[in-house]
Amino acid sequence: MFVDEPIQFFENILFATFGKNVVLRQFEFVSGGCINTTVKLQTELGNFFVKWNSQPLEEMFATEAQGLAILRTAAEIRTPEVIQQGLYEDKAYLLLEFIDSTLPNARFWTDFGARLANLHQHTQAQFGLSFNNYIGSLRQSNEWMANGIDFFIEKRLKVQAGLAFYNEQISRSELDKFAQLYDKIPHLLPNEAPALLHGDLWSGNFMIGVGGEPVLIDPAVYYGFREAELAFTYLFGGFDERFYAAYQATYPLLRGWDERLEIYNLYPLLVHVNLFGRGYWSGIERVLKKYL
Repeated sequence: MFVDEPIQFFENILFATFGKNVVLRQFEFVSGGCINTTVKLQTELGNFFVKWNSQPLEEMFATEAQGLAILRTAAEIRTPEVIQQGLYEDKAYLLLEFIDSTLPNARFWTDFGARLANLHQHTQAQFGLSFNNYIGSLRQSNEWMANGIDFFIEKRLKVQAGLAFYNEQISRSELDKFAQLYDKIPHLLPNEAPALLHGDLWSGNFMIGVGGEPVLIDPAVYYGFREAELAFTYLFGGFDERFYAAYQATYPLLRGWDERLEIYNLYPLLVHVNLFGRGYWSGIERVLKKYL
C-alpha cells in the first residue's frame, strides 16, 4: 500500500460503519499475527482497531466476529466489541473496539484463572459449534458430535493429520501412526461434558485491560474438552502458576489431567506443522513414540 491508499481504505470503512465521514486523526501499525495487517485508528469518535487481509478472507473475519459475540454473551471474560466486519474492494476487514493494554496487577492471574474456569462451565448438549471457523488461517471443522473423544479424533486430529499428509509435510508411515493412536485415545482421555472454549488460548491471544482485567482476542471458539484449552496454555508458556491455582480452586480438573496435556497438544502442533512446516514435528513424534 502507498501512504494515501490505507487512509482512503480507513476512511471508507469508517463511513460504511457510521454512515458519515469520520475524521481520521492518525493511524499506527501495530504488531499482530502473521496472517493479517493490524492498525490502531485514532478518530474523532475515539480509537478503533482494524485488521484486514488483502486476500478476500471475509468468512474468516465473520466467524471471528461470531466467536467474539459468543464469548461476550457468556459474560465471564471481556472481549473487544465488534464494530463492523465486511469487505472493501479486495480487502476483508474486521473493525473492533481498541483495547489499551497495561501490565498485570497483583490480582490479574488469579482473576484470569477463575474467569476461564467459569467460562468452561458454560456447556452444550454436544461437542462442536453451529458453524465452522478458523484456527489461524486454517479451517476448523465444528460439526456437532455427541461424543467428545470422537469429536477430538474426527474433527481435530484426523483433519489436521490428513492435511499435513496431503501437503507432504508428513509421510504415509507417520500418518499411519496417528491411525494407531486413534484406537488408544478412548482409553487415555476422560469423556467430560462439552465446555465453551476460546479455542486458541496461547499467550498472544489475551490482553490486560487498563483496569487490570483479562481480555480475550482472536478466538477459535467451540465446545470441547476443557483440558484441551489448559493444555494449549502450557504449549508455549506465558501463564503464571497463580492462573492454574485459581482455575483449580474454581473448577477442579480431573485427576491425571497434567499427564494428558501432550495428547491434546497434538492438535495445535499439527496446526503449526500445516501453517509453518515440519519444524514442529519433533514434539508430535515424541508423543507418538510414547503411546505406540
